[in-house]
Amino acid sequence: MTTRKIAKVFKSIPTVEGAGVHLKRGFGYHQVPLFDPFLMLDDFHTSEPEEYLAGFPWHPHRGIETITYILEGLVEHGDSMGNKGVIGAGDVQWMTAGSGIIHQEMPQLSPSGTMWGFQFWANLPASQKMMPPRYRDVPADAIPLILLDSGVSVKLVSGTLNGVAGPVKDIVIDPELMDVTVPGGTVFEHRITHGHTVVAYVLTGSGLFDEGRDPYSYDYSGNGWMDLERECSFGPETVVLYEREGAAVRVTAGGEGVRFLLLSGRPLGEPVAWQGPIVMNSREELKLAFEEYNNGTFIRS
Repeated sequence: MTTRKIAKVFKSIPTVEGAGVHLKRGFGYHQVPLFDPFLMLDDFHTSEPEEYLAGFPWHPHRGIETITYILEGLVEHGDSMGNKGVIGAGDVQWMTAGSGIIHQEMPQLSPSGTMWGFQFWANLPASQKMMPPRYRDVPADAIPLILLDSGVSVKLVSGTLNGVAGPVKDIVIDPELMDVTVPGGTVFEHRITHGHTVVAYVLTGSGLFDEGRDPYSYDYSGNGWMDLERECSFGPETVVLYEREGAAVRVTAGGEGVRFLLLSGRPLGEPVAWQGPIVMNSREELKLAFEEYNNGTFIRS
């Protein structure tokens, strides 16, 4: 079975979003279409309440799906469909904005003292950008924890592993989302659908994410023009983007083990017109969305 090679490696970049939330952006705007169908990955990880409590007050979305995964802390949410609640450690919120939704995401003071979570944006194809909005709240106890013979553990949000399916199904881009923990020196190999985009984001520890182990075989986007170090092993806050060819990904953990998010999905190959929280296929569609938002006709369903 051929394993995938690394295409490009990124270090996440500090930024501030919402009403003042400090986060690290793994990838975003200018990297489309490298990550197609995924648009953005944000990692918010801090123990300073003033860096997260301002949150993301009421704002619209259209044409995308937003996926929020919490490791520590609490986030209160509400939306124009009447959904409301709080997600906490291990919970997932998978929201399909479709034709339009207005929502807010407001972090609460974390019981552990640390807020740590992630939000992915996934694009919708032109044929389904205006589908009715839908919302899925997935509690931690509904997410299977799969223990492999090698000692690897996988929290399976979406996709299939060892005959077990994750709780989030029937999504347009056929995604997989896994939280993978690999013990030191252990190998994790996972079969990937041909042609799908595959991304790994390292949370803790370090590991080798392909078999070649040649630090000059991939493009590297570091943190500055004087970043002269090239390594085969990747640690926290690193984004690994794989090439589209190959039947599997293979990760070998370093001595302290490695934990990472593994994300894959079917590319759309369509034009992207993106402004703020709206992602469409043309500037005309963007203009219409913002006109509707401003005149009160944005919500279709």
